[in-house]
Amino acid sequence: MGNTLTSIMPKILARAHMVLRETCWMPSLVNADYSNEAAQKGTTIDVPIPTAVGTSAVSPSYVPPSSTDTVTSRVQVSLDNWQQNDAIHLTDKEMVDIDRNAHFLPMQMGEAIRALAGDVNQDLMAEYTRVWGCVGTAATTPFGSDTSDIINTRKLLNQQLCPKAERRMVLDHDAEANALQLASLVDFNTTGDSGTKSEGEIGRKLGFWWFSDDDVPSHTTGAAGTWLTDQADIAIGDTGIHADGATTTASVGDVFTVAGDTQQYTIVTSGTLATNDVDITFQPPAKVAWADSAAMTFVASHTANLAFHRDAWVFATRPLASSSADLALGSQIMSMTDPKTNLSLRLEVSRQHKQVAWEFDILWGARLVRPELAVRVLG
Repeated sequence: MGNTLTSIMPKILARAHMVLRETCWMPSLVNADYSNEAAQKGTTIDVPIPTAVGTSAVSPSYVPPSSTDTVTSRVQVSLDNWQQNDAIHLTDKEMVDIDRNAHFLPMQMGEAIRALAGDVNQDLMAEYTRVWGCVGTAATTPFGSDTSDIINTRKLLNQQLCPKAERRMVLDHDAEANALQLASLVDFNTTGDSGTKSEGEIGRKLGFWWFSDDDVPSHTTGAAGTWLTDQADIAIGDTGIHADGATTTASVGDVFTVAGDTQQYTIVTSGTLATNDVDITFQPPAKVAWADSAAMTFVASHTANLAFHRDAWVFATRPLASSSADLALGSQIMSMTDPKTNLSLRLEVSRQHKQVAWEFDILWGARLVRPELAVRVLG
């Protein structure tokens, strides 16, 4: 069996990665520029976050100016997700077909890969709760009649100082269907691009690369009632407040504005409701001082289509380390990293009671580290 596995395992891994490319978009759209050295679950990666740098007028003198320290913050991303598929058992015929047919992958094995791809995709998408910027109308599919939602998305990203290169737009299928009916995006006479009509892919338009995804999340707003600030000393830079008038607690990811402040905020934590009062924390820090009893207005439940720069997210995946004990027990283990999806996939083959088990597993970590580089396009 050893010689057969040696020739078959790399073929299976290569074909499994082709399935991942078809079903797992997000890892290839975000920042994955990190080492793929072998690692174990729990490994952390320090991600540097740039900070604003000041300038000063040049004044020639024999006395040099005082130096100023630049403090760079760091965010830790933990490789805390380790998922595997349920064991698959191949027949002798399937093994022969894998070896002889350059495109064959058993259907059950393809389903296992799609399940793992869904886990990775959904974990990346779940970070949307940290995104505070929103455009569009909640519960209304965007791009219904014109490009105003696109223009407003671009405007908000520009205001949030998002770089103009490497922007992506990831939509659910309803929003993409609306976008595909906009002449300014798809008509050759307008865009000079015939690819949309022939392939059904929007490609790069209006400063974004466009994609659709099954895993675009839906957000259910938890906050209800007439929320009012219940503190007179909310200052610029604060990230927590006591509120009253609530009939339910807020959900993580609820977006709100405060009277007298145009900035949008997202709920990070929400305390226990006690006689219509609740404590919350939010991001970004308050941009202006809030008055006592100022009205808080929440965005309704919505589909969280996402527009973002690749550096908003950090995604790290590494091939899992194999111990000598694993190999000594008779397991055959091989890892392969796909340069397009940035995913490292491991295949383990082990002998069980009168059968051979085939299992894939993936180790990864994901985090939204720069929410100012992302916007929710409400649907």
